[in-house]
Amino acid sequence: MSLEDKQQKIVQMFDQIAPTYDKANRILSMGVDISWRKKACTNAFKTYKQNPIECIVDVACGTGDMMGFWEKEAQKKAIEVKKIVGIDPSEGMVQVGKKKFPNFEFLISKATQLPLEDESVDILSISYGIRNVVERVEAFKEFARVLKKGGLVVILEFTKDNKKGFIHSIKRWYLNRVLPYIGGLISKNYEAYRYLPDSIEGFLTSDMLINELDGVGFKKVHCESFSMDISTLVIAKKR
Repeated sequence: MSLEDKQQKIVQMFDQIAPTYDKANRILSMGVDISWRKKACTNAFKTYKQNPIECIVDVACGTGDMMGFWEKEAQKKAIEVKKIVGIDPSEGMVQVGKKKFPNFEFLISKATQLPLEDESVDILSISYGIRNVVERVEAFKEFARVLKKGGLVVILEFTKDNKKGFIHSIKRWYLNRVLPYIGGLISKNYEAYRYLPDSIEGFLTSDMLINELDGVGFKKVHCESFSMDISTLVIAKKR
């Protein structure tokens, strides 16, 4: 299977689960992903220290959840964000997002071909989406292209965990046994939620992720793990 075909298969899978995606997310994470997203926004604003901010872009935006958090957290901190744009290759996901957030701008595009001008973005986020990008390094190069010098890439992701011990065994049991079953029941698509733990197992550790970012012109400014290392936040600045 070519890289293009593999990427298209992933996009089609997200098209299929789009109607139940938000419900499944909240149930499977028990709502804790909300705090992860808030922390990502808060840490990014602390680091960037600009007001107003011209443009925040959320890549692999799905149904727009992260865009909503960017708006809310900016309002809490009295930061003016002039434009928030969501980009995703799944038309099914974007259609749900447009209904939830009719005031936001949504674009259909892959992470490797962003329809944005060079150095036009202040902050670019991707939440639980970079794992689904087949040509990941090409996407990182594209992020560097559209970000202003000193701009931030903000990544939330389920990174690979090689740690031993009882707690980490429990986590792997949940991801491999419980999550696919519940996600399959909610979405009627077991294959899609079997893909999730498989994709985590085949992904990078946080250190490997940081090294890849460094290789295309980013410098790590923040790295933090949440909830027994289930989720990792990486914030890096364009050099």
